[in-house]
Amino acid sequence: MHTALETPVQYQMVLGEHLEPLNTLVGQALQLEYRGQINCIHCDRKTSKSFSQGYCYPCFKRLAQCDSCIVSPEKCHYHQGTCREPQWGETHCMIDHIVYLANTSGLKVGITRHSQVPTRWMDQGATQALPIFRVGSRYQSGLVETLFKQHVADKTSWQAMLKGANDEVDLEAQRQRLVAECAAQVEALQAEHGLQAISVLEGQPETRIDYPVLEYPAKVKSFNLDKSPTIEGTLMGIKGQYLIFDTGVINLRKYGGYQVALHRL
Repeated sequence: MHTALETPVQYQMVLGEHLEPLNTLVGQALQLEYRGQINCIHCDRKTSKSFSQGYCYPCFKRLAQCDSCIVSPEKCHYHQGTCREPQWGETHCMIDHIVYLANTSGLKVGITRHSQVPTRWMDQGATQALPIFRVGSRYQSGLVETLFKQHVADKTSWQAMLKGANDEVDLEAQRQRLVAECAAQVEALQAEHGLQAISVLEGQPETRIDYPVLEYPAKVKSFNLDKSPTIEGTLMGIKGQYLIFDTGVINLRKYGGYQVALHRL
């Protein structure tokens, strides 16, 4: 889904070459139909199974964007000369990244390319977000995140995120606490990589995000298009990359490359 930071977040669902506005469909009865075909989101070849949220197996094994260091950036091996696609790494990884705090299913630390702010926060279902470091590469952002995740979560509990808005978090107070707790380790990284490579951000504005949700589910039931190709229900809301129906929820990002149709009932 494409997102735009407004109040609330504006969503569009990608259906082939068509973008379907979704906010106006909240409260309506809909059917989501999987038509039994998957095309790789990179090379467009037909595939019987999707890997890493939309890739065929050859692309999954070949592309740098599918390597394990994308999930664990501290494992980046670009400097070892073994990157799958060095040119892709230069344009996507060897650029400025942001380390941030967010309130998703609670307080968490995360990283994203500077160009993905605030898209990354909306995709995660964050209700609050605050940049805390600007670093020179994805690898360096992973090193900083590794320090902070010893003190705070680095994952979102999607079930908790979908059950409703969290209690508000004082992100600036948490930033100050965590920076103080990790000061010695951050200084060591700055000594190794340079002060310009790892910069502490102070006085940054906090981003607050509202989502188009009429009602959150009391119990979260997840749909699987591979097992149930037709989903029906009243669309109660959208948060993160999830459609929330009165009959269950579905993470659309998981089904990148799936050929689906959306019908009003």
